[in-house]
Formats: sequence, C-alpha cells, structure tokens
Amino acid sequence: MFRELLEKLAQALEASNVPYMVIGGQAVLLYGEPRLTRDIDITLGVGPEQTSDILAVAKASGLKVLVEDVGDFVHQTLILPCQQPATGIRVDFIFSFSPYEQQALQHARIIEIGRAHVRFASLEDLVIHKIFAGRPRDLEDVRIILLKNPDADVDYIRKWLAEFEQALNEPYFERFEALWKNTRRQ
Repeated sequence: MFRELLEKLAQALEASNVPYMVIGGQAVLLYGEPRLTRDIDITLGVGPEQTSDILAVAKASGLKVLVEDVGDFVHQTLILPCQQPATGIRVDFIFSFSPYEQQALQHARIIEIGRAHVRFASLEDLVIHKIFAGRPRDLEDVRIILLKNPDADVDYIRKWLAEFEQALNEPYFERFEALWKNTRRQ
C-alpha cells in the first residue's frame, strides 16, 4: 500500500518540478525500527502560492482533499491534508520555504521504490524534525535512530538545533544532548 502510494507521489511531484522530502514515520522506517504508521508526511520546497500545483499532484496520485476551503486552510496551517480513499492512508503536504527546509531538501536521501526515486529526509534532518516536534513518540524515534546510526553527523544536528533554540527559546539543543548522551551509554 505505502510503497505504491510513495511511488505515485514521487512521480507526480517530480513531474511537477516540486522539491520535496518524505519525513515522519515513513522516514523513520529507513533509519529506525519498523512501527505502525498510517500516514505520509511530505515537506514541500514551495510556499502556499503553489497550492494549485499540489492539488494537481494530489489528483494525479488518487488522493482526496480533506478540507473544503483549501486556500484558507493552507494559508492558515501551511498543510494540505489528503487521503487515499481506498486505503485510508492520509497524506499531509507541508508547505515550507524556510532557509533550513530549503537546505534540508538538498540533503534528501534518494531511495528507489518501484519505478520512482523517492526523496526522504536525511537521517540528521529527520532527527531535527523529531526533536522540534518533541512528542514522546518523536523522542523515542530519535533515541532509536541514534542507537542504530552512531555515525550520524551530530555537529550538523547541533548547529541547527542551537539556531532554533536561540530563535524560538525552546530547549531543542538540550533535548537532543540528553538523548545523544543516553544512546552513547548503551
């Protein structure tokens, strides 16, 4: 189910020349442990002004848009929620144009799925996203990812988390350091 949908999405996004990367649970499967996930989160390298392009991608991928007033919803949330009717798999297209996201898109890891080359967030950028989210499930994902990938570029992760911590006054760096130290003891 997920593989076929990821293949369709990658082909439609590539055909539309929309930069993207798969984040969230689907990316965790690459670097961590298998776990149940019922959705696909895709960060886009475009802003909401390209909503019509993403609506075309959704249609080409067989997705149904889950909100009525698309323009207003995307403008307020920067997310276009969709769902594949046959399977119930939810797909969230996340509009992003920050300097960090633009750089993260350049580091995406390409994985061949079927006839498509699917762009997944790099291990380091996935850790940053998960630390930023900060939910218990996200922090457990980070712990497992760090245990399974001791060669992660920790300096890159620290650099961005320190910048986010300073800009947003949240303990991102401290949160990561606690997890990093914990995984080094195991």
